[in-house]
Amino acid sequence: MEQAVSDAQDRLSEIRARIEHAQQRFGPPTASVALVAVSKTFEAHEIEPFLLAGQRVFGENRVQEAADKWPGLRERYGDVELHLIGPLQTNKAREAVALFDCIQTLDRDKLAVVLKAEMERAGKRMPCFVQVNIGGETQKSGIAPAEVAAFVARCRTVHGLDVVGLMCIPPDGLPTGPYFAHLAVLGAAAGVQKLSMGMSGDFETAIAMGATHVRVGSALFGYRLKT
Repeated sequence: MEQAVSDAQDRLSEIRARIEHAQQRFGPPTASVALVAVSKTFEAHEIEPFLLAGQRVFGENRVQEAADKWPGLRERYGDVELHLIGPLQTNKAREAVALFDCIQTLDRDKLAVVLKAEMERAGKRMPCFVQVNIGGETQKSGIAPAEVAAFVARCRTVHGLDVVGLMCIPPDGLPTGPYFAHLAVLGAAAGVQKLSMGMSGDFETAIAMGATHVRVGSALFGYRLKT
């Protein structure tokens, strides 16, 4: 475990240094970019070295997978902040509200209604990001860019949710900068302060375009054998 913690510290230090360097080059203060360590598909024993190394914000794609490993970890590390960064089915909303601290994949009115009801039932108010289908891809979830401002307003005023930001996953194989820049424009128009964009291969570009949250997985944990 000692070697695993040392390796985790080295990887975290490298990514944080790259984040800081990107911020110094492109603008926002160091404290304004959150590193979300994407731990999906990795087991609790693979995550714990990063917890011991001081990382506290993590992202998971699936509710059931998170339910299998995070309650035990949270008993030992109570200050963890867990983000859901994968699609959420309405029938998993109750469990998601119980498990997570932030939902980054709010993408339809039906889900907004159910999430609000489950938060009220649990006596919990959670920040949410609206997922934007920034590339207009049929295989991806998310609100169409043209509908973002109206949807954010509806989530706040009609559904009573705390929408704090936007999230996107640009199309594979294309330069990501224009998509990140577009999300920043949409965020300003919608009146949100946070942008979750950028992953292991492009988070510095995302920071240049105004990211406040970067979702880094393989650069920390290595490549996954499953998705």
